[in-house]
Amino acid sequence: MSPLAAVMSAMEIPRSRLLAAVGAAVATLAASFALAAVSAWLVTTAWTRPPVLDLTVATVAVRALGVSRGVFRWLDRMLSHDVALRGVVSLRTGLFTALARRDGDAISRLRRGDLLARLGDDAQEIANHVINAVVPALVSVVMTLIVTITLLPISWIAALAMLASLVVAGVLAPMAALRAAALAEDAVVEHRTQVTAQALDTVDDASVLRVQGRLESTLAELDAQQRAHDAAMDRAALPSALAAGTVPLVMIPALLASVLAAGPLWTQGIHPAGLIGILLLLPLSSYEAAQNLPAAASQLARSRAAARRLVATAGTPDPRAVTSEAERRAASRGFTSSLVRATWQDYTAGGIGERGQDVEDQDLETAATPLRADADNSDGHPAGAVSAEPLATPHLRARHLTAGWTPDAPRVENLELDLPPGGRLAIIGPSGAGKSTLLATLAGLLRPLQGEVTLDDADLADLSPTEQRRRIVMFAEDAHVFATTVAENVRVARGDVTDAEIAAALEAVGLGTWVEQLPEGLATVLGPDGTTVSGGERRRLLLARAVVRSAPITLLDEPTEHLDPELGDALLGRLLGPSSDPLLPAAATVVVVTHRVEAIPPGTAVLDLAALPHLA
Repeated sequence: MSPLAAVMSAMEIPRSRLLAAVGAAVATLAASFALAAVSAWLVTTAWTRPPVLDLTVATVAVRALGVSRGVFRWLDRMLSHDVALRGVVSLRTGLFTALARRDGDAISRLRRGDLLARLGDDAQEIANHVINAVVPALVSVVMTLIVTITLLPISWIAALAMLASLVVAGVLAPMAALRAAALAEDAVVEHRTQVTAQALDTVDDASVLRVQGRLESTLAELDAQQRAHDAAMDRAALPSALAAGTVPLVMIPALLASVLAAGPLWTQGIHPAGLIGILLLLPLSSYEAAQNLPAAASQLARSRAAARRLVATAGTPDPRAVTSEAERRAASRGFTSSLVRATWQDYTAGGIGERGQDVEDQDLETAATPLRADADNSDGHPAGAVSAEPLATPHLRARHLTAGWTPDAPRVENLELDLPPGGRLAIIGPSGAGKSTLLATLAGLLRPLQGEVTLDDADLADLSPTEQRRRIVMFAEDAHVFATTVAENVRVARGDVTDAEIAAALEAVGLGTWVEQLPEGLATVLGPDGTTVSGGERRRLLLARAVVRSAPITLLDEPTEHLDPELGDALLGRLLGPSSDPLLPAAATVVVVTHRVEAIPPGTAVLDLAALPHLA
């Protein structure tokens, strides 16, 4: 099955609704066609000066057809858009469910803007495919039969000429448009993705870019990408315009055939003036459906490219995998909370970005990775849920591990790591050394470029995503803060956590007083992506998620960044060192990325990525 066929199947469009939309569109064009036929008969018959009563029915029919054409047009638009919008809802449900089921590596290598473009623009292209390609193509086939059957009793020569002309207009012109549009569409989609991703990255990192003095150059790069996108759009529009010009050209032979056929029929008295008028004037109104086909072919090219990208991102979407409403909500929540954001620059072999700056660690967003939806969990827990029952902490090992985003630019090479249950490890190193990349690989969000990561000697890649997330969880430094209540922003890490447990976790990370000062306490709604909280409050809110989750293996990326040194060092000590009030269970394994080398408790194992393979 082709990607487009798979995606169209995931839209779950009822055949009855699609046929109703096609029927309304056919009725619209048939009304126009009938209006032209009756008008032609009326004009030419009136020329012969018949009794007025002979024209009464035709006069009323002209008025009725003129009104009905507008009514059918409205019905056509309503039904076709209803079909497309219902279908795209099912498609997006299938996409979100499929994404939630995929392993982290398939998503984490996508830029956030690219993922947004695929789920937004590409899914919309599939909806447009129904409106602008599927319905017009079916309507064109029906209207070709109607036109041919109408002309056949009057003149088989004119009917055959019209059929040939409509075949050329309905097949050859769209094929040319499809081929030309397909050549340009890949470039258009690629440029659109780059523009979307670059714009989002610029908005997200505007403050940092301004401080580094790179904002102007970044905006100039964005402008260049937008210009390239516009140029590609212009190139893609040209073939459609040329194909659209084909339809008027093929009308000429059909009109000539009608004129040549009408001459003998009139001179020999075979047909009256009314039928001769229909024969001469009707071809002018027979191409309305065919005129839409070049644009439909261009839409088909865009839809194929969009479908390939959607399948490459999410696999084959299948909304039927989540059947009940509760399961659909769980799947949606699971996707939202497990969405991985990976933002990276293009790397050179030397690890230097194209702007000449050191490449930063990858940004990963795994707001609550354990909430990945899986309708067929083997452990008996409902899809999207995380069990609160304690699990034995597995032995985490990395053997001959090479990690990175691209094979030509590995960030960590030939690493040997051995963390027994209850172990504590601090990972240090300069920016760009690969600390976040290593955490993502240990968490199973990135596949190793070489080597393996094992849990109790079982390769992490061989475990199901559900089993992985129950045992090892990564909390990223830029994990998303949702535009919902404080309690729900913590509960996203474990669906069954109580308000009392949430309050205790927030108190443990030093946010107890902050919560008390909020207007509605735990029920206070935060702004989108944490815009209403400070950097320090955001980090501690994310740390509270780790506390309530209490996974057997917890990986934390810069959990004390943006905190004042005294508070941050105290929290780091409670994460890594022996403490009477630890943040995470003593039996759990904890790995922390930090820049605060001086705050690492004595006796803690330290992995310095700048000095590999040293392990202190």
